Amino acid sequence: MKIVYSDPKTGRTAQAEISSEISVALNNKKIGDTVDGTIIGLSGYTLKITGGSDTSGFPMQANIEGAAKKSVLKKISNSGSMKGMHRRRTLVGNSVNPNTAQLNLVIVEYGDKGIDEIMPKKEKEKKPDEKKE
Repeated sequence: MKIVYSDPKTGRTAQAEISSEISVALNNKKIGDTVDGTIIGLSGYTLKITGGSDTSGFPMQANIEGAAKKSVLKKISNSGSMKGMHRRRTLVGNSVNPNTAQLNLVIVEYGDKGIDEIMPKKEKEKKPDEKKE
C-alpha cells in the first residue's frame, strides 16, 4: 500500500510504501480517524486519514459507509452551462480494506524530528538548453 502524507504548514508532501503486514493495522479505519505515525516511521507524529483510492483507481468517499464500490449521482457544477447537472460516478466507501491501494494522510500533531528531516526539499532539475539550428 502506498501512503501519501502531507504537512499543512508548509504544503509539502511525501510518499512511503508499507508492507502488507503493516497495512493490516490500518484495516477498518475510516476517513477522519487518526493514526499513529510510527507505522510509516514518523515516531511521535499523529496523522489523520483524509482519503485514498482502491486498486482499480476509484476514490474513497467520506459519506459512503463500508468498503464496497457504489455508483452514485454527483453534482457537476453550481454555475455555467452545466449548472444543475449530475453524473453517475463509481466511488468506494470510507473504510480502509485490503483493496485500498493508496491512502492520503495529513499531519495533525508533530513529533521529535523536524519536517525538513522527514520531507527534504528536492532540487528541480533544469532542462538543458536545446540547440537552435
